[in-house]
Amino acid sequence: MVLPRGRITRMCKLAWRVLVNKSLKCMWMRGGTSKGAYFLASDIPADVKERDALLLRVMGSPDSHQIDGLGGTVPVTSKVAIVSQSTSPDADVDYLFAQVGIDKPIVDTKPNCGNILAGVGPFAIERGLIPAGASETRVRIRTINTGTLVEEVVQTPGGTVQYEGSEAIDGVPGTAAPIAIHFMDAAGSVCGALLPTGNQADVICGVHVTCIDNGMPVVAMAASELGCTGYESGLELESNTALRKRLEEIRLEAGRKMGLGDVTSAVIPKMVLLAPPQKGGIICTRSFIPHKCHDSIGVFAAVTVATACILPGSPAHSLAKIPEGRNKRMKLEHPSGTFEIVMEVGGTKDAPVVERVGLIRTARAIMDGDLRVPSEVATSLPAYKK
Repeated sequence: MVLPRGRITRMCKLAWRVLVNKSLKCMWMRGGTSKGAYFLASDIPADVKERDALLLRVMGSPDSHQIDGLGGTVPVTSKVAIVSQSTSPDADVDYLFAQVGIDKPIVDTKPNCGNILAGVGPFAIERGLIPAGASETRVRIRTINTGTLVEEVVQTPGGTVQYEGSEAIDGVPGTAAPIAIHFMDAAGSVCGALLPTGNQADVICGVHVTCIDNGMPVVAMAASELGCTGYESGLELESNTALRKRLEEIRLEAGRKMGLGDVTSAVIPKMVLLAPPQKGGIICTRSFIPHKCHDSIGVFAAVTVATACILPGSPAHSLAKIPEGRNKRMKLEHPSGTFEIVMEVGGTKDAPVVERVGLIRTARAIMDGDLRVPSEVATSLPAYKK
């Protein structure tokens, strides 16, 4: 049987279209001390179930090795940024963060991620969502997860994003171009209030804690109250079964008190063990996200813990060494170094108010190309449906 040339041409075009549409435009980036996949919202499904099914396959979850996807088997390398032009007059772009589970089929968009946020400005410029300036570009970003508004200053000499530079951050080898991040309205971003329980300190499961949200819901407590020094390695803490069980009991109860409901399957609130500083910082931290001990500390968690440190009556305040003056440069110690927060504090000594908070991060575009997508989720792609 010989097919007409026109029909052959149409069949070839259809086959090529199906083949091409099984790929997805993706940029793999390091943002701060995290790493993840960055997508334009227009390239992935709008339907939440279809989107989550796609992201699980992209990362290779659920599988402890994430062997069939991009994920790196730890929470800080199983993250996704979904970016679009903003619908808000106050922002240039919208950013939705997704924490993709590793050994469980969970995609959590409740929390935010300030490390992945660091890559959003460069990604938006690279994808043409905002024009690049001649030397630097200011990108106003609305975080869809929490509604927080931030401004990033990205280095763009000659109208091109520059990733190389001399800025170093602990937890990342080498140096890169600095990205200044200023948080405009982080307080109560998830829980609706800086102190969602209404208290600077609470007792939960017999432990004194501060439940606080200045960009990330956090439960901060003295490590000594749980039988730890607060200077242990992440591996030591994770192997302490009794400690992890106690932390989870506190987390579940704190989640209810913070208005988050049942947080059994959620990655928030983050649990942070605190101890007096040893290396010139204001406090020493061991952060859980929520069950694995972070090699450093997340951006929003760092901002939130630093805020807890200035609140009289909080467990953090009693352990911290806070610098004098309105403008404070505060380094939080963590397992792989320190994390510096710049904070302007007003109010009074007894009732301090955080008026402005910022930090410096770096980012790097590692790969930009077409990601091959399995057939069972490829049919949900907007490009496939065209």
